[in-house]
Amino acid sequence: MTRIFGLAGWSGSGKTTLVTRLVPALLRKGVSVSTVKHAHHEFDIDQPGKDSYRHREAGAREVLISSSARWALMHEHRGGEEPKLADLLAHMSPVDLVIVEGFKRESFPKLEVYRASVGKPLLYPDDPDIVALASDAPVPRLPLPLLPLADPDRIAAFIIEHCGLEAVHGAAKR
Repeated sequence: MTRIFGLAGWSGSGKTTLVTRLVPALLRKGVSVSTVKHAHHEFDIDQPGKDSYRHREAGAREVLISSSARWALMHEHRGGEEPKLADLLAHMSPVDLVIVEGFKRESFPKLEVYRASVGKPLLYPDDPDIVALASDAPVPRLPLPLLPLADPDRIAAFIIEHCGLEAVHGAAKR
């Protein structure tokens, strides 16, 4: 069973930077990891003039691009609803853990990435799915675990414990 764990926070708080530091930390602990990133509706991985772009512009619902290094599937909504996280996860290969950045309106355990310097309030307690905070400064009167934002190994250990992944490939023993 794949477990999911999310990162939540305001723009500029360091969510993506933390993801890029958490993935190697989790891999070192023997946990296989994939990620899902929710993007703004204008994002596009394809480029005008490329064959795949031309296929989509011609009306193809899906275009799969493959090479010896990777493959990518682009699916056009064509006016349909944006898929839920569970629908997207169904397209992914099994792993021990999927780290999710975004999808804040969906319910799954999340770590809030918080920097006071961003000048925004905490998302906790308004998001009941936030189970801990990672911050670069103390947060007074916090009834949740507070983790140092600069310590991805400690954050990875918290996620492993929270998700019950200790037994996965001996992750807790490494």
